[in-house]
Amino acid sequence: MRARPSGTIRTCVLLALLAATGIAILELVREQTGTSGFFVGLGLALLPVAPLMAAFRWLGRAAPAPWSQLLFCFGWGACTAALIAILANNFATEWIAAATADASAADHLGSVAIAPVVEESAKAAALLLVFAFRRRHFTGPADGFVVAGFTATGFAFTENILYLGNAFVEDLAEDSGALESVTAATFFVRIVLSPFAHPLFTVLTGLGFGVAAVSARRSRRIFLPLLGLALAMGMHALWNGSSQFGEHGFYVVYACVMVPAFGLLVWLAVRIRRDRLRAVARELSLYAAAGWLGPAEVPALASMPARSLARALARRSGGRAAGRTVARYEADAAALALLRNRARRGGPVRERDFAGRERELLHRLWQGRATAGPALARAAVMEELVPPWFDPLAPVGARADVPRPRRVEGAPPAPAAAPASAAAPAPDPGLRRSGPWSSATPAGPSSIRPCVLPGGDGVR
Repeated sequence: MRARPSGTIRTCVLLALLAATGIAILELVREQTGTSGFFVGLGLALLPVAPLMAAFRWLGRAAPAPWSQLLFCFGWGACTAALIAILANNFATEWIAAATADASAADHLGSVAIAPVVEESAKAAALLLVFAFRRRHFTGPADGFVVAGFTATGFAFTENILYLGNAFVEDLAEDSGALESVTAATFFVRIVLSPFAHPLFTVLTGLGFGVAAVSARRSRRIFLPLLGLALAMGMHALWNGSSQFGEHGFYVVYACVMVPAFGLLVWLAVRIRRDRLRAVARELSLYAAAGWLGPAEVPALASMPARSLARALARRSGGRAAGRTVARYEADAAALALLRNRARRGGPVRERDFAGRERELLHRLWQGRATAGPALARAAVMEELVPPWFDPLAPVGARADVPRPRRVEGAPPAPAAAPASAAAPAPDPGLRRSGPWSSATPAGPSSIRPCVLPGGDGVR
């Protein structure tokens, strides 16, 4: 039986593919636009990239995916998918023109029938790779949103360089004034009016993969991504063909289809993010009952402002290393909650390695709890998620189906619990919620810190 390629080999192959296609697409675009057009297009195409990436990153902050994965998706869209689309679209258009002897009809058919299929399939390949090889980071519709958004943002970036660069060259050739500038018109349509167009199409595919990731039935895991891809192609074809619906067809499709669809997806994204945080709170409360987390940590981990505050408190008292520790702790806690939520919804068929993954995440949480626990408890109090007199050591109902941390003989005993008044002192009246903070020196009793674990094994 042949062994599967290791993760390192797959990573090297993908990086080499991205590098090769990146060089090829840059040279191809430069040839079509000229050097001056290329740099003008590059500068203008960069403008919407940061806001779009920030918006999709915000959506995924509840359980953030690794930046390496997101940058891979952006690179795939900007390099590999764009190269595939340009080559395939040009070949198909030239073939149709040669077969029909009608260049105008070939361009129209290519933009409406060929381009949507080729481009959405090329972008969907990135989602398929993440879904197949990084399943632990593909935990639901929110991850489908984020992965699709980064991929489509990269694709739109390269496409905008081409369109804006060609428009600039056309303006130079015709010596157009400001009012007749093709560059200004292209910039208005592609950067101002519809920077969300490509992300909107590809997010439909991402939602299909995201729902499939939490579906227990095999038929749904196959059908839903294909349905999302078909919807993305249909929306893309409608957008490309809008100019054929009359003089004002573009604006009619924009106002009656694109804007409502964009508003619906924004509403859906906000709801998905909120539901994800609720799932984090619900599942982590079980681990708090088993002793892995302090009760005050749970509401903090389910609140994005409290998480940000906890990282700032940790950095204030322990430097950047402490802030990074809290950030890892928050990400691991969210991953643990979503892992359990998926397993509960999909059963053991969907999470065959649930026990091993749970053990790994619990071990990492236990290692970082001494730094992250006090910062999160303080953040929960300062954000008024718990009362100032809340006792983080107060017992809660235990669950038999959640493993409990164990000690071994010879391990030093945990320090005795301090009075409740010492657990989470009330913040100074001069402090504002999410405002300037005092030191994040652990205010709770030392007994919330992890005990010494045997042999480095945090879970038994």
